[in-house]
Amino acid sequence: METIRVALVGQPNVGKSALINSVGNARLRVGNFSGVTVKKEVVRFSRDGYDFEITDLPGSYSLTDYTIEERVTREYLDDSDYDLILNVVDSTNIERNLYLTTELLALNKKLVIALNMTDEAVKEGVHIDEQQLGKILGVSCIKTSAIKKTGIEELIQAIIKSYNLRENRFHLQFSEVFEQEISHIVSFLEEKKIHCKISLKALAIKLLREDKETYLRFHEEPIWIELQPIVNDAYQHLYLHYDTKDLDDIFNDEKAAMAKGAVAETVQLDKQVKQSFTDKIDTLLMHQFVGLPIFLFLMWGLFQLTFEVGSIPMDWIDAFFALLIDGTKSFLGDTELASVIADGAIAGVGAVVLFLPNIIILFLGIALLETTGYMSRVAFLLDGFFHKFGLHGKSFIPLVSGFGCSVPAYMAARTLKNDRDRLLTLFIIGFMSCGARLPIYVLFVGALFSEEQTGNILFLIYISGALLGIIAAKVLKMTAFKGDDEPFVMEMPKYRLPSFKLIWHTVSAQAMMYLKKAGTYILLASVLIWFASNYPKQPEMEQQYQVKIEQAETQQSITALTNELALYKLENSYLGIVGHASEPFFSPLGYDWRMAIALETGLAAKEVVVATLGILYGLGEGEDEQSSGLIDKIRTNISLPAGISFIVFVMIYLPCLAASMVFMREAGGWKYLGYLFVFTTATAWILSFLAFNVAQFFT
Repeated sequence: METIRVALVGQPNVGKSALINSVGNARLRVGNFSGVTVKKEVVRFSRDGYDFEITDLPGSYSLTDYTIEERVTREYLDDSDYDLILNVVDSTNIERNLYLTTELLALNKKLVIALNMTDEAVKEGVHIDEQQLGKILGVSCIKTSAIKKTGIEELIQAIIKSYNLRENRFHLQFSEVFEQEISHIVSFLEEKKIHCKISLKALAIKLLREDKETYLRFHEEPIWIELQPIVNDAYQHLYLHYDTKDLDDIFNDEKAAMAKGAVAETVQLDKQVKQSFTDKIDTLLMHQFVGLPIFLFLMWGLFQLTFEVGSIPMDWIDAFFALLIDGTKSFLGDTELASVIADGAIAGVGAVVLFLPNIIILFLGIALLETTGYMSRVAFLLDGFFHKFGLHGKSFIPLVSGFGCSVPAYMAARTLKNDRDRLLTLFIIGFMSCGARLPIYVLFVGALFSEEQTGNILFLIYISGALLGIIAAKVLKMTAFKGDDEPFVMEMPKYRLPSFKLIWHTVSAQAMMYLKKAGTYILLASVLIWFASNYPKQPEMEQQYQVKIEQAETQQSITALTNELALYKLENSYLGIVGHASEPFFSPLGYDWRMAIALETGLAAKEVVVATLGILYGLGEGEDEQSSGLIDKIRTNISLPAGISFIVFVMIYLPCLAASMVFMREAGGWKYLGYLFVFTTATAWILSFLAFNVAQFFT
């Protein structure tokens, strides 16, 4: 079968990902704010005798390099092999969306337009004559609704029909003066027999727009000597005609004129006398005084649910793994194999899986806020506040993504316009507590505070981390990232009912990722930690204690001697040696060597911190009848000041290995990862030291 390679292009929030999900039955993350789809997604499927390969490009307002996403989209359209472009347009905002369409038409590639969200357009009184619009632009225009899955079959047939056309029939027409200068350049390029993947008209437009890569291509060639005067004459003519030398203004006027003309011919609007549903909600949620308290209340409620509801199945999961550990030891007997499987693999993985309900509830809450369009409102609400700390509202998108996972949060930072803003945001994303840190918080909060306080304390931890992050941003802005603030421009979509299918895919994907880490990487780490905590063996000391145990007269003495032996073996194991070596660095913070080891293993994955504590603190008290779970062991072995200090350190220090590698790639090199390690470690140590001493003073 023939393969039709499609480049999916559109502005942010036009429903590209939802549409590709409807067309190809793909599972893609969809959100209602700019920056969710920050990388190419490829979906393959077969239909009507053809294999379709659809590449979902980042949402872009234009084909410039003003943002990273626009640069990625432009480079793909200029340099990659594809058969046609599928341009997704928001039918409720068609005039603005057609600005990008005019640039796509200039590429002289086969093009199909999907007029998406037509159901919402009809509700708002927007009626589009797609046949007439298709005639004006010279392309197929199909009305679709990704949510209701209407127009999908017609869209596929239009793609096939366009693919089989021998030549393009576009009607891209600028103003007379503009077309005149374009034709002069095209005629010269034709005479010189210049060949490229895009049309000569598109190449001429790039020259007139002062596209850097196009200029670099010609500047070192002999043809530039003859081409430069032609381009200079074109500039002088355009400057004189438009009475400005701002090329962006000139091109924006041209695109606006063409889009407005097309809309005037094809779109009818019903008179709206009533306030829209979105406007009504925004009067409350976007209110300058009550908007932010409402957001904080929603987040507080989310963390209350995360702890209260998430704690219900924890006892069942804990009991299941305890039964599994006992059953494994009973089946395999008192052997090294039984210990490595039960005390290493099962105990380590069980300590992580225990917090799966909390993870699911947190991700569910964030996905709900995301898909309804509320997250973008919060970005606008926080814009003025963020500006005081050197950030702007658009930084909120990657920052709030950091509450779920730092990896996509670092990638979402690509939407920021310049490198300074992007780097600044990248450096403070780690202050937003990712889902992997939640089990650590739940463990320590449950152990150190009363049950009535747990939800409030958890909310306080997350808010404190966010506040510390923006304070750190202010410090970095005043020192390492000096410069003027960029203006805040961001799409604010309409409110929509949450798509439960998309929420299910988002939450289930995150949960499966969490379980996959528990069953693979964390399983391996747990076994390695078990090995490091059980070797080298101490046969002579074991023999001495065995004699003492046999001579003991009471059960209490036997338990005490058994625990002494276990503690001695642990302190003299490989893990104990590493812990004691690093203990001087952590002792001012109130940590013992076991807590130090847990933090160090957390550099690989934060979930391993809980698994490490479960293995280390579980080994000294296996026969203690009062210790029914890890929370009891934490409560027994760690003081309140040390626990608070530990939470603060976990809030701030370097994210997991996977996130660190993504940070290094997004920031631009290993040196930035080194800066991040020094910055986060120093900040974590200082603030943890203060937290420990303040808590110790009050307690």
